[in-house]
Amino acid sequence: MPTIIDNKLKVAVIGLGYVGLPLLCKFWAAGLSVLGLDNNPAKIESLQRGQSPIEDVSHQALQDMLASSRCVLSHQSEILAQADAIFICVPTPLSASREPDLSYILSAVEQLIPHLRTGQLVVLESTTYPGTTEELIVPLIEAAGFVPGVEVALAFSPERIDPGNRHFPVGQIPKVVGGLTPQCTEKACAVYHHVGIATHGVSSPRVAEAAKILENTFRSVNIALVNEFAQICHTLDLNVWEVIEAADTKPFGFMRFNPGPGIGGHCIPLDPHYLMWKTRFQGFEPRFISLADQVNREMPHYIVQRSLDILNDQKKALNGSRVLLVGVAYKPNISDARETPALYLWPLLEGKGAAVFYHDPHVPDFEVPGPTQHVRHQSQPLSPAHLQAAAYDLMIILTPHDSLDYEALAHGTCPVFDTRNILEHKLPELRHHETFQQRVVTL
Repeated sequence: MPTIIDNKLKVAVIGLGYVGLPLLCKFWAAGLSVLGLDNNPAKIESLQRGQSPIEDVSHQALQDMLASSRCVLSHQSEILAQADAIFICVPTPLSASREPDLSYILSAVEQLIPHLRTGQLVVLESTTYPGTTEELIVPLIEAAGFVPGVEVALAFSPERIDPGNRHFPVGQIPKVVGGLTPQCTEKACAVYHHVGIATHGVSSPRVAEAAKILENTFRSVNIALVNEFAQICHTLDLNVWEVIEAADTKPFGFMRFNPGPGIGGHCIPLDPHYLMWKTRFQGFEPRFISLADQVNREMPHYIVQRSLDILNDQKKALNGSRVLLVGVAYKPNISDARETPALYLWPLLEGKGAAVFYHDPHVPDFEVPGPTQHVRHQSQPLSPAHLQAAAYDLMIILTPHDSLDYEALAHGTCPVFDTRNILEHKLPELRHHETFQQRVVTL
């Protein structure tokens, strides 16, 4: 493999989504030649026009990279023949039965196998269960006639990207790196170090794979705890947000998590299932993790029940009501709607007879699963005029984007179910107003 000291290294990234595209840009910004591969020709065409599909890479940054001679984007795997280091950043979703779907990883490895050569480095970044690198990728490399860890360096380094997080972009998040051999770890770390990314080497790919699963299982379990605690507080007629604020004053022994309408995104709803699937094969039932997942997945049902109660207090039924979901991205200030709670809440509300609409400045169209086919909806306007015109019977705030007009939401005419307590946070001066207290209900 060429030395990286003089920027002769050519780096390929397979999968140009929320993980792969920022990583590709980071390699390019450090002076390396980059090769971007994605199986979707339409995505490649859009990228080549300088249109970035994600907030973490600006259109201008993408256009600057494309204007140089050190960047090639393609949907043809032949470009991998030029690569000295190959980073696999493809999705690892769940199947319909909530089992690991490794088809994207298999496809990526099958694409690179014909272009492998001695001295190359292959790094898997896609989140998966402990053992994937050694049990799945090593045999494929061996079948191609190479000795993994000797002729081809192989490592696992899990992605840790938090889309939309301006405080911790890709270059500011340390990389856990587990190589098949110490030499593999050293080689992968050297590439990350060259582009300014700190690393933490571990003894094997399995350790690195388990570390990523632990990170997100930790969040899943704690979110489940606070989601259940929110239901307990409602039962006891307590304000869960006031309780959390009080607990959060302790300078040690407490880490704040906030409740919400469910969990979403590319990691937290999925990763625990990879761990549960793997451990069940070993005869161990992860009861605690499984229960946390169950609590989180039941939150949309709880939101529907609370919505029924809110409308009932207005002497209305959910059946026939017009309900507006405010924010359908899985977290604030991004367009990513993967596994968002809205995907599960919407059909539940429709199943109760509600007419459902949504507004999200970051998600202009939103596809909702239906009984026979998915239905695509368009974001509705949310002007003060709309909010004063009694266009809806209930608004449910799911995702508190910064760009939302919270003043208008607070002064509309219909009830607001604020599952994020954002109105009180943004407009504390209204907290004790009688009208606000009558219209706004928190989780």
